[in-house]
Amino acid sequence: MTPRETQPTPSKEAIDALPPFPVLGLDRITLVQTGAQAAAAAAALRAHALWGFDTESRPTFLKDQVSDGPHVVQLATDTRAWVFQLHDPACRALAAELLADPAHRKAGFGLRDDQVRIRDKLGVQAASVLELNVVFRERGYRKDMGVKAAVAVLFGQRFAKSKKAATSNWSARVLGESQLVYAANDAWAARLVAQALGLG
Repeated sequence: MTPRETQPTPSKEAIDALPPFPVLGLDRITLVQTGAQAAAAAAALRAHALWGFDTESRPTFLKDQVSDGPHVVQLATDTRAWVFQLHDPACRALAAELLADPAHRKAGFGLRDDQVRIRDKLGVQAASVLELNVVFRERGYRKDMGVKAAVAVLFGQRFAKSKKAATSNWSARVLGESQLVYAANDAWAARLVAQALGLG
């Protein structure tokens, strides 16, 4: 059996030179805050077998500070994304139910910490989780592949991530437009990557 050929991972400079990835706009992003909104989101999501998946937590800045996230859960199909805020008990319960559903695969990057936080906060084990970094490793990519490198390899495009949005307050009652776009596109891009890899 011959060893699998190692695939090159694009450098930051190479990624920066690529044309931009066309992001999902606010017209295709749904903010979910209530039980009724969560039920509508669940009905739409369950029509698809594979979801893009990510979470956001309020950042911690002190050495011994423990995160009480996730504060936001993002799920996406190939055409739309839903951003669940977890303040409302009914919304939180339905988000947990979706994450624990073994019949629908959830694809994303770097999900180990997300899964621990979901278990601690929501009391469920996220089921049928597809860690895309593992898929890339199986296909010969030896360096960790986040969403930026994956989009560069598969689509020849530059996926921009806002550091300001990433480190913003995800536990806020009101999320800004930049937060919604950031959160939704992390999940949506993961869904497109999974599809391009032939996984759904």
